[in-house]
Amino acid sequence: MITKIQGTLVDLADESATLLIPPMEYEVYIADYTRRHLQGQMRKEITLFTVHYLEGNVSTGGRLTPRLVGFLSTPEREFFDLFCSVDGVGVKKALRAMTQPVQDIAVMIEQQDAKALSTLPGIGPATAERVIAKLRRKMPKFALLVRRDAPEGIKLSDGVVEDTFQALLALGHSESDARQLIEQALASGGKFKDVESLIQAIYRRQFGG
Repeated sequence: MITKIQGTLVDLADESATLLIPPMEYEVYIADYTRRHLQGQMRKEITLFTVHYLEGNVSTGGRLTPRLVGFLSTPEREFFDLFCSVDGVGVKKALRAMTQPVQDIAVMIEQQDAKALSTLPGIGPATAERVIAKLRRKMPKFALLVRRDAPEGIKLSDGVVEDTFQALLALGHSESDARQLIEQALASGGKFKDVESLIQAIYRRQFGG
């Protein structure tokens, strides 16, 4: 199983990126959101976290072709795996649907916004309802992902935000309240090196300290 690939970005198409890892080049399928992020990275070394799967159907006489799908982070790859697990979605449909940041799609699912979710390419009303029914309770940590276009000061490691979210739940906050408190603290532009510093900032805002 290939879980990560690192090389020089030498070509960027609508649905794929080509990485040079001498003496070979690798084609990696990507979502539209990922493609937009990579547009300024041509001829630079990049890292993609990948899902490796076989495409095709041997039962109809076809052949299986190995494919790589790449993402900018491990949480985005994890979200994709969950998305693919919904009946009627699958790899191709999930990849085509990811035209927005994972955080935004996760919020749609968490808030049960079937109307917004159904506007994603390939995701109609019926599929949107199935996605919400299966994934809604698994979305809080993805909804808390820090945007890649956020100011430098609030770009945290994946674990700090997720661990802070779990800590707030343990302190008695609801999922929606915990997410809102974290987002407000992050929006302040502060630098938070660990869970303790982020929680302190949250309570300083809450109690006016």
